[in-house]
Amino acid sequence: MIRPVTTVDEAEWLRMRCLLWADSSNEHPQEIRAFYQKQTSDLETFVYDRGDGKLGGFLESRIRDYAEGCDSDRVAYVEGLYVDEDLRRQGIASQLMHAAEQWARSQGIVEMASDCLIDNQISYRTHLANGFEEVERIICFRKSLL
Repeated sequence: MIRPVTTVDEAEWLRMRCLLWADSSNEHPQEIRAFYQKQTSDLETFVYDRGDGKLGGFLESRIRDYAEGCDSDRVAYVEGLYVDEDLRRQGIASQLMHAAEQWARSQGIVEMASDCLIDNQISYRTHLANGFEEVERIICFRKSLL
């Protein structure tokens, strides 16, 4: 079942965030607490509930004022999408996307955007299967000034 995240989901949401974004796992507890404390309509998280207190996926979406390839100044942006490996290829990512789309429409949003790493073919195909179109490819650079 797809539903908005609640405070009882904190441990499971943290588990999945750490799997998706392992490089920043030490930041996740603080970000989750901030999500629960913030009473704002520009951020929403949906989860796939397995039952018995276990989750199997999540999608975090935020309203941004800009996204590549979009014309409007309020865009629902998929910040993160994760489904546990044993549940993949069962349509759960699509269900999560659909919930985020409904939420975005309820906020008056008419465009949704997302991104993925160039070599993440699973995410790329998932986006295409859910009606997204590729609008741009970028290479990001970094230079230390120390």
